Amino acid sequence: MVNDARPAPELKGTGDDLAGAFGEFMTAFEAFKESNDERLAQIETRFGADVVTTEKVDRISRALDEQKRALDQLQLKRARPALNREAGSLAGAEHKEAFEAYVRSGDDRQLRALDSKAMSYGSAQDGGYLVPDETEAEIGKRLAAISPIRSIASVRQVSSAVLKKPFQLTGPAAGWVAETAARPQTASPTLSELQFPAMELYAMPAATASLLEDSAVDLDQWISGEVEAAFAEQEGTAFVTGDGTNRPKGFLDYPVVAEGSWSWGNLGYVATGVAGALPASHASDVLIDTVYAIRAGYRQNASWVMNRKVQASIRKLKDADGNYLWQPPAAPGSRAMLMGFPVVEAEDMPDAATDETPIAFGDFGRGYLVVDRTGVRVLRDPYSAKPYVLFYTTKRVGGGVQDFNAIKLLKYGVS
Repeated sequence: MVNDARPAPELKGTGDDLAGAFGEFMTAFEAFKESNDERLAQIETRFGADVVTTEKVDRISRALDEQKRALDQLQLKRARPALNREAGSLAGAEHKEAFEAYVRSGDDRQLRALDSKAMSYGSAQDGGYLVPDETEAEIGKRLAAISPIRSIASVRQVSSAVLKKPFQLTGPAAGWVAETAARPQTASPTLSELQFPAMELYAMPAATASLLEDSAVDLDQWISGEVEAAFAEQEGTAFVTGDGTNRPKGFLDYPVVAEGSWSWGNLGYVATGVAGALPASHASDVLIDTVYAIRAGYRQNASWVMNRKVQASIRKLKDADGNYLWQPPAAPGSRAMLMGFPVVEAEDMPDAATDETPIAFGDFGRGYLVVDRTGVRVLRDPYSAKPYVLFYTTKRVGGGVQDFNAIKLLKYGVS
């Protein structure tokens, strides 16, 4: 047995050079495959895998995770618009100017005049003013890049507190009939009504007087930057594990049943057959079973959802022909692939443990619905935390499963 103690390649950021960072990532992945192949070859011997080789594989795997995180950050930074955005219309510029006056000095006279002229519901009596269109679009766009579930789910904008959506469980009955035979009445379609209430999500960044007095500071950009991470973190958690109380209902909070006993209102799961782990041999079989647990119409746009730790374990798997099941992104900004389907990293997914469901698979565009109530509001508060000025920023967001056929789970359990 040969001990290869060569260190894993050190992965360094390359500033804004996205292509260079992607090249480093691919080089690291090739080193990972070489080391993991060596580890697997050692396992097949009677001596087992060398400790040094195993540690090297784990070290490169962690480096790959860090490099992928750096790639994601570079891609997000590249997608951010320039600070000197131009207003799209005269009305938008007027609203932006009035909003900036309110944020900087608390002068809301221009906003009141605009709200009265437009019959807007974003008045001070409602607890704040609607932010300019530019800022609202900015927050929504950057949340899609940060919050992983939002980026693959259906997003619906509403103007009311609750979205009620009918769903057809069964279609009208039909049957064959002879030319002259009687035509009995057939059964009617079965409908179900799903409700998605929009819950309030808030952030309250603080600013100093000197920041507000600095005319060079783009306040729209500043508010977006302050609240985007807070909103994205809370949303990401709620869309996965939220209990539906004062927050959206996450898809993992619904009842789960074995796929053979599935019924509407539950999410079906496929068991690995091993408590807390994938099978030691032919682990890819349970992944295949999960893929084919959903109908063909849902598989076309399906994605895997898991956290980085689970993805690190999946990355080491091979098929019967010796090919790795996990493949790196084909280009900067694209997703890694697992068995031909994109992998979405959601850190709120559970780790591998007995009877946990750390992997989800399905068409989240048809399976999960995010409800955004129109408008993001800002209330200026110069009194509560002197000498700071607080900006109470709120939006209303809801979410829940809208099609229980579209999402399946992989359970790390015996049954």
